[in-house]
Amino acid sequence: MSAITCQEAARWLLERDGFLILTHKRPDGDTIGCAAALCRTLRILGKTAWLLPNADATSLFTPYLEGILAPEGFVPEHVVSTDIASEGLFPAEAQDYKGKVELAIDHHPSNEGFGQYNWVEADKAACGEILYKLVRELLGLVGDAPLPAEIALPLYVAVSTDTGCFVYSNTSPNTHAVAAALMASGINYAWVNKRHFRTKSYTRLRLESRMIETMDLHHDGQTAIAAISLADMAEFGAREEDVEDIAAVVGQLEGVHTAVTIRELKRGECKLSVRTQADLNASKVCALLGGGGHAAASGCTIYGSVDQAKAAILSAINTVKAEG
Repeated sequence: MSAITCQEAARWLLERDGFLILTHKRPDGDTIGCAAALCRTLRILGKTAWLLPNADATSLFTPYLEGILAPEGFVPEHVVSTDIASEGLFPAEAQDYKGKVELAIDHHPSNEGFGQYNWVEADKAACGEILYKLVRELLGLVGDAPLPAEIALPLYVAVSTDTGCFVYSNTSPNTHAVAAALMASGINYAWVNKRHFRTKSYTRLRLESRMIETMDLHHDGQTAIAAISLADMAEFGAREEDVEDIAAVVGQLEGVHTAVTIRELKRGECKLSVRTQADLNASKVCALLGGGGHAAASGCTIYGSVDQAKAAILSAINTVKAEG
């Protein structure tokens, strides 16, 4: 397991062919945008490249996958992953590729180094920022030369969605510089912003209302824990696309420093998203429960009921708070 640089990753890709690119389970805009951009870049270079189909992908992101999903029976020569911190985040379709990823590209501090070669820049807000450098290196672009729009658009999706349209605390000057360069390529970024940040289904609004009604507040209102149960999903007829990035809702409450969103995925299994301000490390909290991520945004899975998940995450928060 070796750590490599952007230049080394580019050279590795240029010397090979026959790629399959993996995305993580319950894929977001960052993993899909990065995988799509890398795939299209490799194709411009005349290489064979496909994305592994991911049944978890919702209709919000499937438009970016048109024409690049691997056909049945495709046997890759090399396997690459984008925005995946551990093999535990592989979707069902990728289970056979555990131990076979040769190049892992990621930005999570909790990355487990599962690839033969690992390029991780944990100071980046989005993996899309890393892919932007890689794509320019692969294509030999210099100065202000813009990326092709077919590559710039999915990268803009990656960077914008992983920063909540540039409002999360992870957003940096580099994030804005990358976004500006992508916008300068002539992409329809206004369409992306409207689609991902200013459009909500009626069902989504009802779910947000339910979360707020049933929210638990702790630590004098500084910690908020909200949940979406299977019963809520069934009551409103909600689909996966209706809960995309719903973790952002809780932290909008005035006075909240730690926002926890619990999603009951199936009986006895809950996915938790923890977002914090500088006074609490979310990654440390989730690590106590077998998860990880970034200091300000992390996640974990609790095998139990919603109430058990609430108790577990509150206990983990209290433990980290006590450690100072």
